[in-house]
Amino acid sequence: MAALGGFHHVKLPVSDVRKSVEWYGRVLGLEVAIEFVESGVLRGVALRDPAESLMLALREEPGRAAGLAGFDPVALAVPTLDELTAWARHLDEVGQPHTGVAEGSIGWLIGGITDPDGIEIRLYTIEKKTPGAPA
Repeated sequence: MAALGGFHHVKLPVSDVRKSVEWYGRVLGLEVAIEFVESGVLRGVALRDPAESLMLALREEPGRAAGLAGFDPVALAVPTLDELTAWARHLDEVGQPHTGVAEGSIGWLIGGITDPDGIEIRLYTIEKKTPGAPA
């Protein structure tokens, strides 16, 4: 079987594209890479991080966005625990509620980061915990 190379992008439904673009930019530092305009109306965007390591697409679909409220479909990778701690400080600085840094099953995470539609985005370390090391 041919190899897969990771995700090209993840697409999330939103109720208001412009409001969500502002939130994802302010909270996660994502920038618009592509706009999808239909009949003169902005209906979606593709967002990228400054390092161009991930792409997240947002599509105006209010009913579907409401259906995902309270669910956590995406966990974004953060290289290390130190960088995750820096993310916690950033979230505090921009006034974004979150759970704080918590121990996960294999690494550490920050949960409770909800977008304007109540969809939860988690940040999870690539760095793994060392078995037997103190938390």
